[in-house]
Amino acid sequence: MKIAMIGPSAPFRGGIAHYTTLLYRHLKKRHEVRFFAFKRQYPGWLFPGKTDIDPSLSPFAAPGLERVLDSMNPLTWIATAQKIVQSRCDLVILPWWVSFWAPQFLTILSLVKHRSNAKILFICHNVEAHESRFFDKLLTRMVLRLGDYYIVHSKEDEVNLRSMLPGSIIRRQFHPTYDAFNSDGIVSEPCQKAIAVKSPVILFFGFIREYKGLKYLLAAMPAITDKIPLTLLIVGEFWKDKVVYLKMIDDLGIGAHVKIVDAYVPNEDVDQYFNAADLVVQPYVSATGSGVVQMAFGFNKPVVATAVGSLPEIVEDGKTGFVVPPADPFAIARAVIRFFDENKAVTFGENIKNQQYRFSWEYLVNGIEKLLDRN
Repeated sequence: MKIAMIGPSAPFRGGIAHYTTLLYRHLKKRHEVRFFAFKRQYPGWLFPGKTDIDPSLSPFAAPGLERVLDSMNPLTWIATAQKIVQSRCDLVILPWWVSFWAPQFLTILSLVKHRSNAKILFICHNVEAHESRFFDKLLTRMVLRLGDYYIVHSKEDEVNLRSMLPGSIIRRQFHPTYDAFNSDGIVSEPCQKAIAVKSPVILFFGFIREYKGLKYLLAAMPAITDKIPLTLLIVGEFWKDKVVYLKMIDDLGIGAHVKIVDAYVPNEDVDQYFNAADLVVQPYVSATGSGVVQMAFGFNKPVVATAVGSLPEIVEDGKTGFVVPPADPFAIARAVIRFFDENKAVTFGENIKNQQYRFSWEYLVNGIEKLLDRN
């Protein structure tokens, strides 16, 4: 099959760039694939972080990609569409996660559908973006209606998409594990020493935004440290309100148990934070999916997650971690304490290893092929 892909890759950072690049790598093992990547992603004034450029010394490579799409230059949108049409591809695959890309994707896909017989597959990371507004939903509908097939990673996204586009051909499939990081089982003690934390360690990883519920994990810390003298390692860039979290840490008197790394983590450093941790905690208040669970599972690290979005579908309660209600510090504290009191690390780690295939990129590629076989 001849496939054209659109999406971010290095030098851009973040989960969508990692995902799209890894999918490209695995599709190329079976199919003829051209990757039309972004040469500019977001204008600087719009991006809330420090930069959207990946600082990694070893960014995820996508050999042979064609860097053609500039988000702010409509001429490149048309040029991208022309290249896709000229490729005579059977399928166009692109990610959907935020309505910023509505004008670009509307232009490209409208031209492709008018000038070729290629089918369109959306990988929907978020059908409705976090903190979305009315016009975001309107733009999302306008773009997604151009699709022929859809892959979602959560039941919530499937329900939202079926409500938005009744009768659509949708496949719900697990987000694959990020297996491209160095996850070769380095023992935790050297990693803890390298980043100056003491065992036991629980990890909160990723951009700090309101919907990720960090404040509820902080609120759980006094009860946790009363039973288990552990360290909470917070690793991720604060997009706003850092002072609010620092004040909360001070007011709760948990400063001695919290270490913050306020930065985007380069690929070559990801392993030391996950290998330093005994347990990953995702106290999200709302979510459709999260790549952090898949990063944790790539390191065989159990997860305490809240029952939102795809998290309770991915984390098997009592087998690969614990699932707790959202916005409930007491439930978070009970789960963390139970994990350590009952010595669940080895058992949960083995259960995660036994589920590797259903979180594999091969399984996702099989799913894409089965989706197309339906017609």
